[in-house]
Amino acid sequence: MIDRDLTPGERAALAAQVERLREEHRDLDAAIEALRDAGQADQLQLQRLKKRKLLLRDKLSLLEDQLTPDIIA
Repeated sequence: MIDRDLTPGERAALAAQVERLREEHRDLDAAIEALRDAGQADQLQLQRLKKRKLLLRDKLSLLEDQLTPDIIA
């Protein structure tokens, strides 16, 4: 977690990175679906794509947490 406020430039860079990762996540989802639909699903390849997708989701969560300000309850 970042202990200081983000500058507008840092916030914009993080937001752009989040969007790129979301797009990559959607692309992986489409690739996984296409492999399944083709009926030629190599289980090892599917497993690798799914693992990459999970890693992207974790990274997205971390970056989105940095963009969201802490709220004191």
